[in-house]
Amino acid sequence: MTAESETFDVVVVGGGGAGLAAAAEAARLGRSVVLLEKNPEPGGSTSWSVGSITVTNSLHQKKAGIQDTPQEHFEDMEKHAGRLAPRDNPVLRRILVENTTDMLEWLMRLGVVFVGPMPEPPHRHDRMHNVVPNSRSFAYHLARHCRRLGVDMRLGTTAQRLVTEGGRVVGVEANAGGAARGFQARGGVVLASGDYSASYDLKAEFASPQLAAVDAVNVSATGDGHRMARELGAVVVNGDIIRGPIMRFIPPTRENFLRRLPPWRPLAVSMAWCYERLPQWLLRPFLMSFLTTALGPSPEIYKEGAILVNRRGERFTDELGTPNLDTAAQPERIAWIVFDREVAGKFSAWPHYVSTAPGVSYAYLADYRRNRADIYHEARTVDGLAASMGVPGEAFARAVSAYNAGARGSRPALDAAPFYALGPVKSYVVFTDGGLKVDPGLRVLRGDGSVIPGLYAAGSAGQGGLLLEGHGHHLGWAFISGRIAGRNAAFAGARGHT
Repeated sequence: MTAESETFDVVVVGGGGAGLAAAAEAARLGRSVVLLEKNPEPGGSTSWSVGSITVTNSLHQKKAGIQDTPQEHFEDMEKHAGRLAPRDNPVLRRILVENTTDMLEWLMRLGVVFVGPMPEPPHRHDRMHNVVPNSRSFAYHLARHCRRLGVDMRLGTTAQRLVTEGGRVVGVEANAGGAARGFQARGGVVLASGDYSASYDLKAEFASPQLAAVDAVNVSATGDGHRMARELGAVVVNGDIIRGPIMRFIPPTRENFLRRLPPWRPLAVSMAWCYERLPQWLLRPFLMSFLTTALGPSPEIYKEGAILVNRRGERFTDELGTPNLDTAAQPERIAWIVFDREVAGKFSAWPHYVSTAPGVSYAYLADYRRNRADIYHEARTVDGLAASMGVPGEAFARAVSAYNAGARGSRPALDAAPFYALGPVKSYVVFTDGGLKVDPGLRVLRGDGSVIPGLYAAGSAGQGGLLLEGHGHHLGWAFISGRIAGRNAAFAGARGHT
């Protein structure tokens, strides 16, 4: 431990949803807690999320007359996992589904407001609950709760190494603004440090060098907890399961109205009231403001004839093959989706949508024209479209001509003016599912199954083989596992716990 060290009962690494939940629970039990967050503000990947949580037996479900059970949720999660189901951790899945009701009620008591429930097949019941006004509400209310409980939140502090004595984890060495700091834990250390979606070397090790080159949505998710725990013999389960590459439109240079709304409870309650009572045609402009910012294009647009071109104006991939991965290898890792009047007409109404958020709404071409003028391009000629996009006109014209001449299989030609493009789009890794192996108490385990005393993991760091396909499960696991890990770390040492 460094000379500049402080002692607490519990040290939490990471200030996203899992870390805030862990810190709050340990502090609620009367322990002194320090939370180390390397970013300037708490939130992590939780604040980048859409903000949905999948829950059974909620007040929202009961109000809607839905009778649901954790067992049915448990079974439906296996359907979401599909072919990966044999690799799931059913023990952790059971912990998740048995705790969703209490978790949602806890968040609501803290001031977080939800609307729903909403459908998401193959769930047999409507279970998806969406936060309002936006996903920043989680960090806002949880951080405030932590501060009220006396949690010492150290922002701009990067954990670098776990400290052990006699085989037990007793603290963390960190860097705070260039200065080495030590944080000793009388009880336990909780790793709530997120995933490794922004780590080139971990993605390359567990998946492939190709995938490693794909940028992450959260650039600070560098797998710090995974690295530190592996130095002590911990292992990563399901490290190759990575959500990406996924195409998303580049974010606007300025945040939209919904993302700028403060997560104050009176405002959120008013928004929830409107959502439940106002007609969809009145709500739709607000929904579209979110939808056209946060999500990407449906791959169906390629099946109908749209093509992808890169910064050089070249068509570089078979759009029906691996366009997401191929886009990541292009200059600046961006591309434009190009199509003509016929495709534009189809993607102006159901069932051909450009983007969707399950249970929320569908976005069509006109929505992008209204809400994302920065990525919407339209011209009477191919040359005019190239100028609007900012790509070389001659190369772009050759790409369209080559496609129309036969490099399109059975897809229709792009020859009906006017011509359109949406973009740039960029290929991202949204999250990684590889988590440290843990037991039901969220204690970190070595490869042989033995416990690393004093060390706990939660959220993506403590996913332990749990598959979280479908919307709302990653956030649910973050809060549920965080509370369990924080509670057990609070008791570690004091009652003979490891």
